[in-house]
Amino acid sequence: MPTWDDVVAIAQRFPEVEETTSWQTPSLKVKGKFFARLRTEAEGGLAIVCDPGEKAALLASGDKAFYTTPHYDGYGMILVDLELVDRQQLEDLVEDAWLLKAPVRVRRAYEASSN
Repeated sequence: MPTWDDVVAIAQRFPEVEETTSWQTPSLKVKGKFFARLRTEAEGGLAIVCDPGEKAALLASGDKAFYTTPHYDGYGMILVDLELVDRQQLEDLVEDAWLLKAPVRVRRAYEASSN
């Protein structure tokens, strides 16, 4: 079962990631742009930036690792139950969130170094 520490370790594979706080909870940013946070609300989970189409597909899949609340409805974020999520899915979600929020210069440098 992945933990917040695992989420941080995955995210730190990417350039310019900083561990900080948002809404008094642990969070991750890339060059100051928020892309994930550990929720302490009653429903818990990881709130992570997600393309709206991908969010809809994850929710429609019926996979109990992915959910939303009315607060996040219509917003490009998905909630993830770390106790249920597959490690590879989590890695993909973190990378996708980073790519969505990283500045173009940072993203291009990363993509060029990955090829």
